[in-house]
Amino acid sequence: MTSTTCPPRTLFLPPQPTATGRALAAAAERRGLGCEVLPGRWVPDAVRGAPGPALFAGPGFADVVAVELGLGLLEAPVDWLAGLPRELTGRHVACVPLAAARALRRPAFVKPPNDKSFPARIYPDGSRLPGPDALDDTTPVLVSDVVAFSAEYRLFLLDGEVRTGSRYGVRGGRDLFPLDADPRGGEVREFAARVVAAGPRLPSAIVVDVGRLVDGGWAVIEANAAWASGHYAADPDAALEVLLRAARPRGNVTAADEPFLRPQ
Repeated sequence: MTSTTCPPRTLFLPPQPTATGRALAAAAERRGLGCEVLPGRWVPDAVRGAPGPALFAGPGFADVVAVELGLGLLEAPVDWLAGLPRELTGRHVACVPLAAARALRRPAFVKPPNDKSFPARIYPDGSRLPGPDALDDTTPVLVSDVVAFSAEYRLFLLDGEVRTGSRYGVRGGRDLFPLDADPRGGEVREFAARVVAAGPRLPSAIVVDVGRLVDGGWAVIEANAAWASGHYAADPDAALEVLLRAARPRGNVTAADEPFLRPQ
């Protein structure tokens, strides 16, 4: 999938790309960009100097190859969701050290903010979370009240505006449908604008998941890095545009986005 010309950017993918990776690769080629599938968690010398690298990969893979590629990866602050007003989350959300979450003696939805160090799910109590032998006590985690969503949506935001999106779930089951064709698409966009205006600041390129609560009203589910988020039924060309900002050469990251760089 390597371009025969000198493209302005090159999209890197991990071995055995996902459906989203393949869709983004096709979008990159339509845009005249280069595309390289890496053979493993390293960057071969032959492609190390590829122009304007970008990356679509999971956090674990990205953490290994981003340094070699000289990439700056944008992500939301670990406590972003917890900093939103309850009127936007529809539930109590706290960002606490893992040690505090282990002390919970009630059901709660617990997840790592920006990686997949343990499964994000409802835990009957904190004793079911990874122990100190697996993860450090100080590891930040998000602890949420348990709520149910009647529909869930993924939104790709660039400079605070929804560029594309997709419904991905209905009442807990997978249900993919483009945002612009969804009957509630307008409501979703209006709610996203409220979140951007009222909530803590986000990086210029990010993915935000929102949902319609079973009890009524809209709520933010979580924020995700655009360079690691599946596109579902969203427009891959528009999703690529967001990704190219979210994963770009570190020297091209603006001062406004520097606070949102993933640690390396």
